[in-house]
Amino acid sequence: MDLIQMLTGELGISEDQAAGGSGLLFKLAKEKLGAEEFGQVASAIPGVEELITTTPKPEGLLGAIGGLASAFGLGGGQLGSLAGLAGGFQHLQLDSSMIGKFVPIILAFVQVQGGDAVKALLEKVMQ
Repeated sequence: MDLIQMLTGELGISEDQAAGGSGLLFKLAKEKLGAEEFGQVASAIPGVEELITTTPKPEGLLGAIGGLASAFGLGGGQLGSLAGLAGGFQHLQLDSSMIGKFVPIILAFVQVQGGDAVKALLEKVMQ
């Protein structure tokens, strides 16, 4: 079973919402991990780069907060990250509380695909 099927089955969301939400989380991981560490994630998870390219752009107030946080050098901090994710999830017509429901499913999938080491990389940026 692939990640999108796991998310749609367990969360009762559409494939587009599953792809967009997981793409947002992987995009966050890519921004925080750096090329070498994210390369380990990308090699363990087929199609992760494609998921990232399909992420929605945050709009409205939440997207603006994320943009402002980045402009003031807070992009690597929790405020910019969470605001950006919330805006992206809102664009997908998902409540921001869904972020917390995506994370354990993604981490379980990653552990099966890439093992404990790859899961640990993602865990440090998604928890």
